Amino acid sequence: MLKLTPARSPRENSRHPTIALAIAGGGPLGAIYELGALQALDEALDGVHMHDLDVYVGVSSGAVLSANLANRITISQMARVFMSTPDAEFAFHPEKFLRPALREYFNRAASVPSVILDLVTEIIRHPQRLTSLESIESLSRLVPNGIFDNQSIHRFLAQVLDKPGRTNDFRELTAKLRVVAVELESGQAVRFGEPGYDDVPISQAVQASAALPGLYPPVEIGGSYYVDGALRRTLHASAALKEGADLLFAINPLVPYDADSDATNLARARERMIKGGLPVVLSQTFRSLIQSRMQIGMRKYETSYPEAAIMLVEPNRNDEKMFYTNVFSYSSRNELAEHAFQVTRAELLARADDLDTFLDPFGLSINREILAARRSFADSLKREKPHYAPVGNTLDRTLDSLERLLK
Repeated sequence: MLKLTPARSPRENSRHPTIALAIAGGGPLGAIYELGALQALDEALDGVHMHDLDVYVGVSSGAVLSANLANRITISQMARVFMSTPDAEFAFHPEKFLRPALREYFNRAASVPSVILDLVTEIIRHPQRLTSLESIESLSRLVPNGIFDNQSIHRFLAQVLDKPGRTNDFRELTAKLRVVAVELESGQAVRFGEPGYDDVPISQAVQASAALPGLYPPVEIGGSYYVDGALRRTLHASAALKEGADLLFAINPLVPYDADSDATNLARARERMIKGGLPVVLSQTFRSLIQSRMQIGMRKYETSYPEAAIMLVEPNRNDEKMFYTNVFSYSSRNELAEHAFQVTRAELLARADDLDTFLDPFGLSINREILAARRSFADSLKREKPHYAPVGNTLDRTLDSLERLLK
């Protein structure tokens, strides 16, 4: 589903337009959808590549992709890694991201004696509370802050960025990168990469942005603790708009399922949702909250940043595959990437005329020939040579920039 919001008061077109990309979170499922959608965009847009933009904003799993793109790593390179293809630059082992947070468990276990002592003391002082929930309140201190160890995110991304032509330092990037997390103590969003928050390694900022409460423990940086940036907003697109973006591409992988939109299978869709139990109900609730915040934010951007044009890419509301696939599943990633790739291509082709009008002020256009051709996600990856060398990346980026300037 594409939503195009043209600029109400576009800036003068005598200068090179600033193009930005904001990527929301959504767990492994969201990241795989985003890879498929971004690959479709990358090959369908004439005049620009997703790894050659001016500003990047990432939240949670979207921060992983944004950090790579800001380092001029292509979508195809990332896809090979996350899909674990034989020609991938790095070996990717999903199980590494689901290792128990042993240090957190040990710290909680060490506090057992003091917790028991406090509980006994409380019972002696207030025996009437013995049969109430208040008597076990202190036991909540024994519950870990997170199930899995998120240090693996930091280590893996640091390894990826520790290559010639790449950097783990915000200040050394040629593009602007903003990784959003929420400071636990204040509940305020922090944009790592902005002045004052740019001395943190990119990999550690991404670790903080992806620290979903309950799943991963908060991440300590500079004496403060940070959790998932999606707790405040879904996209944090304003971080890119504040940097002067003329054109913003935005990707959001999580939308609520709308059974009513499929009249032919309405009864079956409703029955499936009810029989799905609590996980399905919670998923629909979570996605509805995200969508509500997204719609409010988009309306606000239209009035607060009238000089910017925004293109939002989301799954269709009746997309059962996106809704019923486990948000934290890795096993179906190839099938899901293919699905996102094909659905996005079909949407781009169907709205090619609208897109040409929307993109023309920025010197961009839609390649109908590529979109009309029969092509799989795997076919698309083959268009780019594996192990795209950093020197090749730099040359490719320079030629693309020169082409855009000449146009």
